[in-house]
Amino acid sequence: MNIEKRVKELVEEKIADKPNLFIVDIKMHSNGKLVILVDGDNGIGIDDVAGISRYVGFKLEEENVIETAYNLEVSSPGLDVPLKLIRQYIKNIGRNLAIKMADGTKREGKLSSITEDAIVIEEKVKEKGKKAEIIEVVIPVNTIAETKVLISFK
Repeated sequence: MNIEKRVKELVEEKIADKPNLFIVDIKMHSNGKLVILVDGDNGIGIDDVAGISRYVGFKLEEENVIETAYNLEVSSPGLDVPLKLIRQYIKNIGRNLAIKMADGTKREGKLSSITEDAIVIEEKVKEKGKKAEIIEVVIPVNTIAETKVLISFK
């Protein structure tokens, strides 16, 4: 059985009664590190992370899914992890994003809204000799290579 598929099933079982929680990513690395990234519409608490870790770890041992030694890591995605799911974009409305486009160009702006297939950002445009103005830009999701939330210390 595919390890990542089974782990996904186990996490879904554990969070079934918490509809605000969702799986971001599950990855079994060749070095034996199993990483589970889980988030919530309003963030995720340490109790939920610990509960998922205990549940998945116990079930994996009980079923002997992974025959070699492994290291289980359950966490929320950090700010350095690119956004992957529409739910993550929704959670970050109002925040500034750095977007790497599929064509290699970069954009930056404040996420103002999102639809099923596009995001809308408020981008600051500065033309030479003129005052910078903010324009709304619609970016189709399928043209985005990577999106990260920008950290502001203001």
